[in-house]
Amino acid sequence: MTAEELAAALTDDEPPVLLDVRWALRRTRDESHERYLVGHLPGAVYVDLEAELAAPPSPLAGRHPLPAVGDLEAAARRWGVCEGSSVVVYDDVAGTSAARAWWLLRWAGVASVRLLDGGLAAWTAAGLSLEAGEVTAEPGDLVVRPGAMATVTADEAAAWPGTLLDARAAERYAGVVEPVDPRAGHIPGAVSVPTAGNVDDDGRFLPDEALRARFAGLVGAVAVYCGSGVTAAHEIAALAAIGAEAALYPGSWSAWSNDPARPVATGDRP
Repeated sequence: MTAEELAAALTDDEPPVLLDVRWALRRTRDESHERYLVGHLPGAVYVDLEAELAAPPSPLAGRHPLPAVGDLEAAARRWGVCEGSSVVVYDDVAGTSAARAWWLLRWAGVASVRLLDGGLAAWTAAGLSLEAGEVTAEPGDLVVRPGAMATVTADEAAAWPGTLLDARAAERYAGVVEPVDPRAGHIPGAVSVPTAGNVDDDGRFLPDEALRARFAGLVGAVAVYCGSGVTAAHEIAALAAIGAEAALYPGSWSAWSNDPARPVATGDRP
C-alpha cells in the first residue's frame, strides 16, 4: 500500500497494526533499534528481526531459520496482533527486511498483511510525520496456524521440478564474491533474479506490467532462496503482487553452503 493509503487507514476505527522492521545485513541490532527510537511511523511497534523473526542460527538451519511457532506467537502478541487484525509492515531498505515479517505472518495464518511501498522514505517523502521513542502495544491474542505459505527443504530445492530463483546479487550467484557464507556460488539449476531488481530507484515496487515482464520466463512451480531466507521473501511478495505463488527455501544459501555434501555451481548460468 502507498504512504497515503496507510495514512488514511491509520485514522480508521480499527487501524492496522503497524510494524517497523528496521534491519539490514551489516547493521547491528543496537543500531537498528536506535534508528527506530529516533524516528518511526506514529504507533509503529519495533520488530527485532534477529530475535523475533528468526530462530538462533546454525550451520544446518542457516543464519535465519524460521522461528518456533510458540516464539512467533508470543512476539506477534507483543506487537499487538490479534485474531482478525490487519497488519502493515515497513523498513528503511526498500522492503527487503519488512518482507520477512510479511511472509512470516502470512505463513502464520494472518490473512491481511501488507507492505508499505517504499517504506520509511516514501512516508517522509509524502510529508507525513514521524514520532520518536518506544511504542508498547496492547497485547494481542493471535493464534499462529503455520503453513499458509509454502516452504521447501534443501533436498526439495536440489530436485526442484520447476523454477528455482536465486534472489541474491548477481555477483554472489556467480561466485565472484561471497561476503557472508562459507562457499561462493549457487544451487545448481537455480536462475539469478536479484531482489534489488523488484524495485525502482525510490525503493518502490515496479509496476505490475514490469514485474510480469521480469518474471515472464518462469516455468512450472516456483521456489525462491537468498542468503538466509530474508530477502527471498521480498521476491515472493513481488510475485504475489502479480498473482503468482512461490515457495521459500528458509535455510537458503547459508544452510546449503555449510553442507559439504551439497554441490555448488558458479558462473552466470544455472
